[in-house]
Amino acid sequence: MKLFVGLGNPGAKYAHNRHNIGFMVLDRIADDHGFGPWRAKFQGQVTEGRLGRDKVILLKPETFMNLSGQSVGEAMRFYKLTSADVVVFHDELDLAPGKVRVKSGGGHAGHNGLRSIHQHIGAEYDRVRLGIGHPGHKDRVAPYVLSDFAKAEQEWLDDVLRGCSDGAAALADDEPAKFSNAVALRTAPPRSSTGTKPQKQDQTKPGKPQAKAPVAPAEDTRSPLQKLKDKFQ
Repeated sequence: MKLFVGLGNPGAKYAHNRHNIGFMVLDRIADDHGFGPWRAKFQGQVTEGRLGRDKVILLKPETFMNLSGQSVGEAMRFYKLTSADVVVFHDELDLAPGKVRVKSGGGHAGHNGLRSIHQHIGAEYDRVRLGIGHPGHKDRVAPYVLSDFAKAEQEWLDDVLRGCSDGAAALADDEPAKFSNAVALRTAPPRSSTGTKPQKQDQTKPGKPQAKAPVAPAEDTRSPLQKLKDKFQ
């Protein structure tokens, strides 16, 4: 059994924030893989289902980000899991938007949600780092992560969510490389063997050259006498 945790803040106010991309991933996995309805438990929202051959618990802590570890620790103890059975999906400032990396163990790098989880279950859990980019200065980090994704970011965001859902079963089976490949097929699909895009044909008559427009005859500027003279030459 695995416990997949998505990090974010509860409530409609935060639903589309960059900080909530972990919640978004779990929502996509639950929808795509036929998980049951969400219910309140462990100071969060929980649903259960299967990914491949594994039973998986999805958990969205509702303690607010800074106290996420309370919810994760409670769920882990209830299901008699170890920290090695936990996978946390979270926003990552140090990765470019649309980049996804899997990491096992390590520090929290100042992420308040991870810091709280460290305090409650230790550091030996897996995490999926979901790149959102950096605003450029540390003083702008808080307003940046607590603001909504821009419209221009929706395409790559959707690719990331779909890719994480595609690879979720591999992640549950402890196959991070397969998970990463599934994400890459969405976020960076392979090019054609020539490396160039095919040329678009004329849409009016596919496969046929476009007909040239008829050329208008030149205006006859001869005088009537000259026309008569030319006629009998």
